[in-house]
Amino acid sequence: MSAPVIVSYVLYFTEYRPKSTHYGDLIPIVKVTGIGVNQNDNTILRMKDLHGKWTLVMVDSGQCDETCINKLYFMRQVRLVQGKEKHRIERLWLINDEVRPDDELIKQYEGTYFVSAKDSEILGYIETQETQTKHIYLIDPIGNLMMRFPEDVDGTKMGHDLKRLLHVSQIEH
Repeated sequence: MSAPVIVSYVLYFTEYRPKSTHYGDLIPIVKVTGIGVNQNDNTILRMKDLHGKWTLVMVDSGQCDETCINKLYFMRQVRLVQGKEKHRIERLWLINDEVRPDDELIKQYEGTYFVSAKDSEILGYIETQETQTKHIYLIDPIGNLMMRFPEDVDGTKMGHDLKRLLHVSQIEH
């Protein structure tokens, strides 16, 4: 993705289109790097492995409570409602402790990257420890953290934002 493309989606979500509103909050753009262990197959996941895709990201304990389950659910559903464009979206759960998620939960949310990130530099790019578990974040196809969705997420509104971004993005699809 080139600089003009980044500018195009930033402009799309700012005053350039005053009649259009967006649901997610644009946050200062930060390049996310680092590695973690993919718990699905015990391999190393490098953040650069996700380049070329929009990535929905959540941070939470492996002992997933109701809020955590809701984030997993909305990430899956928002991806699914993108229809033929869903292949352009990945889902990433950064597990911030040493607790392995329940096997049934992993099975239920198949396709999500379940990544142990407790000691990874990745978490350092995602706001503060106090706020990072409260939101679903979005990383663009070149690896920039650029948006977060409200704590009590509305899946329909989140889906509309993602649909707009997929539309204005020039990544091959």
